[in-house]
Amino acid sequence: MTTGTYRFTFGNDIELTDAEATLHLAMIAAEGLFGNALVRMDVSFAVDQAGRNLTVDGTTAVGATVVRMFTSLLLREFGEDAFTVRRVKASSPDQAEAAA
Repeated sequence: MTTGTYRFTFGNDIELTDAEATLHLAMIAAEGLFGNALVRMDVSFAVDQAGRNLTVDGTTAVGATVVRMFTSLLLREFGEDAFTVRRVKASSPDQAEAAA
């Protein structure tokens, strides 16, 4: 299974707070599979308001699941042309914000 850190970049017509709410929904769904504690420990993300992007750590099995769920939810909610997603080099853990 390929995992990594993923950067989701959104167009100007998408409110970043709406995209972040969708990420939280993906995390809630992951809690059904892995439990609240493991999602809290294994999922991290960072929000870049200026760059209009969310970066999600998918280097763990839980994080990779959240990335997949998040991508699927974004496609359904906003459509294929509303965002891009790219795998990026992971930043240091200190730079990522905890999900919880």
